[in-house]
Amino acid sequence: MKIIGLTGGIGSGKSTVLQLFSNLGATVYVADVEAKKLMNTNKELIKQLIALLGSKAYINNKLNKKYIASTVFKDKEKLKDLNKLVHPKVHEHFAEFVKKCKTDIVIYEAAILFESGSSTMCDLIITVIANFEERVVRIMKRDGASRQQILDRMKNQLEDDFKVRKSNFVIRNNNLKNTKIQVSTIYDLIVSIPES
Repeated sequence: MKIIGLTGGIGSGKSTVLQLFSNLGATVYVADVEAKKLMNTNKELIKQLIALLGSKAYINNKLNKKYIASTVFKDKEKLKDLNKLVHPKVHEHFAEFVKKCKTDIVIYEAAILFESGSSTMCDLIITVIANFEERVVRIMKRDGASRQQILDRMKNQLEDDFKVRKSNFVIRNNNLKNTKIQVSTIYDLIVSIPES
């Protein structure tokens, strides 16, 4: 089994690329989605988050995503502390997930693959990049966020240049037809790499 890390800045189109890999037969794990589930269900983590962010972190026993985002994206230390609590739990959950996998390729998708230390669990890494303005427009449409909110979020992610240098493959996601060709080519290459 090969574990492939998939990353890219917000709005780069990671979800599209992930779906294309899934269509080819890879098993996919979306770290952000699983993290939110754990933040809503893991009792130990819930206690830790309330201790860190206060009682407003949950409304009616549900994660208050808006409050948390508005708190941590303005305070780098709080964001670091939040990540220190959440990422180890996600890594444990992923390890269990992998044990149950039946496919040869598992894609671990995370916007902050390097920042969270998740890159160390991966055999190969793929970074998805897209034009800056295109990314901003995608996020505005998807999240209904303002330009300033998007720029605040982008400030908390590593630059594409860093991710590209640390990656085995780069997908330029500016046009779906070309993206499909890139994904298919990379998938075939990964499959052909002998087990180490």
